[in-house]
Amino acid sequence: MTVLINLENVFLSYGSEVLLDHVDLQVRAGERVCLIGRNGAGKSSFLKIIDDTISPDDGKIHRQSGFKISRLEQELPQEAGASVYATIGTAFEHYALEDWEVEQKIQGTLERLELDGTQQVMALSGGWQRRVALAKALVIEPDLLLLDEPTNHLDIEAIQWLEKQLLQFKGGILFITHDRWLLRRLATRIIELDRGQLTSWPGDYDNFIRRKEEMLAAEAHQSKEFDKKLAEEERWIRQGIKARRTRNEGRVRALKAMRKERQQRRELQGTVSLSLNEVTRSGQLVIEAEQASYYYDANNKTTNIIDQFSTRVMRGDRIGLLGPNGVGKTTLLNVLLGKLLPTSGIVKLGTKLEVAYFDQLRETLDPELSILDNLSGGRSSIVVNGKDKHVISYLSDFLFPPKRVHTLVKALSGGECNRLLLAKLFSLPANVLVMDEPTNDLDIETLELLEELLSQFSGTLLLVSHDREFIDNIVTRTLVLEGEGKVSEFVGGYQDWLEQTRKINNTIKTVSPTKNIADIKLPANSGVLSYEERKELAKIPEKVEKLEKKQQMLFDEMAQEGFYDQSEATVNHLTQQLKLIEKEITQLYGRWEMLEAKS
Repeated sequence: MTVLINLENVFLSYGSEVLLDHVDLQVRAGERVCLIGRNGAGKSSFLKIIDDTISPDDGKIHRQSGFKISRLEQELPQEAGASVYATIGTAFEHYALEDWEVEQKIQGTLERLELDGTQQVMALSGGWQRRVALAKALVIEPDLLLLDEPTNHLDIEAIQWLEKQLLQFKGGILFITHDRWLLRRLATRIIELDRGQLTSWPGDYDNFIRRKEEMLAAEAHQSKEFDKKLAEEERWIRQGIKARRTRNEGRVRALKAMRKERQQRRELQGTVSLSLNEVTRSGQLVIEAEQASYYYDANNKTTNIIDQFSTRVMRGDRIGLLGPNGVGKTTLLNVLLGKLLPTSGIVKLGTKLEVAYFDQLRETLDPELSILDNLSGGRSSIVVNGKDKHVISYLSDFLFPPKRVHTLVKALSGGECNRLLLAKLFSLPANVLVMDEPTNDLDIETLELLEELLSQFSGTLLLVSHDREFIDNIVTRTLVLEGEGKVSEFVGGYQDWLEQTRKINNTIKTVSPTKNIADIKLPANSGVLSYEERKELAKIPEKVEKLEKKQQMLFDEMAQEGFYDQSEATVNHLTQQLKLIEKEITQLYGRWEMLEAKS
């Protein structure tokens, strides 16, 4: 394949921070290359070098003759009255083409992406504005398309549309994403930027994870052996006078070289250390909604957000909320949490609730205050899981080193703001977590750590996210807002919703066209309980109660001082028992709800 762009020995630094340490890279025609790396590693700066926005400090960049490159912009120009047609047309400012050629290309792109050129960009939703941005990037028919977190703030429908367009694009693509679903669907190759070095991997993300772990283990072993050898040489050089008189000068030079190598070794950036500040358990019932509705009137029109919605949220539930942008997911959250009163119907909150809320709009962060002041509020320490911890030490768990804690929030990147929000959230005592789009701007490694933490959280979780894999890996139940007030409920996550919806649709398709759809027996939540099912339903509460008593006994035992001083086998056995009990309780509640809905 034709090499579109070739980087040789490229070096880039900002002050003392080395972002690209003499790296090489080739991108070929038709490749879809995903660039991954920690927040702050230099990924966006790397894209700016590729599109010639900035120049490297050293090295060479060779581009194919006639090479055309475009970038999917995060933000569109918002000039008052700018039409979709005019906005797309600005892509030709640096290309000399005849007017008829420009018009032909714009019209073709408008048709392909189903856009109305006469509409004003400012009047469009975020998803449609992103469609205009893609049209602007594609209209010049680039050889290489650059994308920096293209799925941020898009709903699932818009992300699926974007995936389809990118898979059909014939040119090369270089993209940055934390969306692992998109990565798996799109990437033919993965390149990782880590401590100034670029490493290329095949496009299989799961294989990348496995091989990356093997590489880090080998690197750690090599560093350990090196440090051991260095310590031996340091002991030798510090021997007595006789040894120094007879010392081998070649060995001394080798020691100096080892010291220099050790000094220059760039240590792997620390891992975010997350722990939830859990408090007393809430009551068994967390939220109960009965025929709850919420609507508002505007311009002589009534808009239904929630229409006669009923549900029960029990302690330990992890519930995901899905739906297009603007459909009312945040409104539903606020109604369920009692922040908004339902227009009709009832919402009851359980007892002993301690709610911590991750704010999608970052309204809880003051941009004019420092990282330290935003978290501490003047305190020198905070209480985490019953123990005092110095604020600076706590912030270091979230990758904010002491020298950086006085940085103003307005100078932080999106990823850093989200890490600070997580630090604030996890410092609060909570048994109910509410997270509204927590994944935007997080790097993949922090995202996976957050997944692990939330999966272990024994309280209740309400989660709004458009990250399909994040939803699948965490939630036990999903509420889907379909518009016009309709909220559907499904067991499982995004993939489960797709499969259950597919089954329902297949059932509808196989029914005779003359039959009324309202009379169709759907596979879920319909029908009358059989005798055996009624017996099963009657026994579930007793089973749950017994399991929860066992669960509490294990909690009490594990909370005893000295529990973790026992043998590893004993600790692991009891921990595994607890996981099995929690899994069984979750399954029983799911079965309970299904049988009740069917009765």
